[in-house]
Amino acid sequence: MTNSFQDKVAVITGGSSGIGLATAKLFAAEGATVFITGRRQAELDAAVADIGANAVGIQADSSKLQDLDRVYDAVRSQKGRVDVLVANAGILEHATIDQVTEDHFDRLFSVNVKGLVFTVQKALPLMGNGTAIILMSSTAALKGPGRSGIYGGTKAAIRSFARNWIVDLKDRQIRVNVISPGPIETPGFTGAITDPTALAAMLAGRAALVPLGRLGHPDEIARTALFLASDAASFINGADIQVDGGWAQV
Repeated sequence: MTNSFQDKVAVITGGSSGIGLATAKLFAAEGATVFITGRRQAELDAAVADIGANAVGIQADSSKLQDLDRVYDAVRSQKGRVDVLVANAGILEHATIDQVTEDHFDRLFSVNVKGLVFTVQKALPLMGNGTAIILMSSTAALKGPGRSGIYGGTKAAIRSFARNWIVDLKDRQIRVNVISPGPIETPGFTGAITDPTALAAMLAGRAALVPLGRLGHPDEIARTALFLASDAASFINGADIQVDGGWAQV
C-alpha cells in the first residue's frame, strides 16, 4: 500500500457489501477516512468492523433526502469536507416490459437515479476545488441483457449526468467519472439463488459470455475507483470506464 489517500475523506454510498465494501476497504487501506452508508444496520456494523479504524458507518437510504442530510451532517461535524465521493448505492430488480409495474419503476428510479442525484448535490458544499466524484453505472446501460429495461434505463441516466455535470462543475475543477461494471460476483448479482447447483450453472453461463471467460471481482472495480480518484487520473473527466472483461464490447 502507498497511503496515497492519507488524510483524505471519502464518502461511499452502498458501502456495506459488494463493490461498495471492496471500494471502502481499499480507500481505507490507502489512508483515507471512509464514511459508508447502508440500509441495514447489522450489515453496516459488520462492514465497519471489516474495514477497520478508518471507517464510519451511517445507516441511510439514499433515496431519502433526510437520510442524506444526516450523512453529510455527520461528515461535516467529524471531518468538515469530502475529497472523494463514490455514489455507488443502487438496486437491481428484473422485469420484462410486460411485467413492469409502477412500484418496480418507482423503486428503481428512486434509488438509482433520484438517490444518486441528491447524493452528489448534497455533497457539493463539502467538496473543494479539484476533488473527485465517481458514479457507479452498469454495462446494462450499453447492452440489453433482457429483463433489465428499467434497470438499464436508470444506469443510462447516470452516464448522461456525468457529461452534464462536468460542465456544471468546470469552474470548480471537480472531476466526474463513471464506472460501468460488467458481471461482477457480488451478493446483488447472485440474488436470491440458494440452490448451489442452480447458482453454479448461472455463474458459469454468465462467465461464458465474457471474453475473458470469467466473472469480475469487486476488488477490480475498487481499484478502478481508486485510480479515477487519484492524481494519476487528473485529466480524465466525464469518462465511462467499462470494467467488464469485454462483455459489452462484443
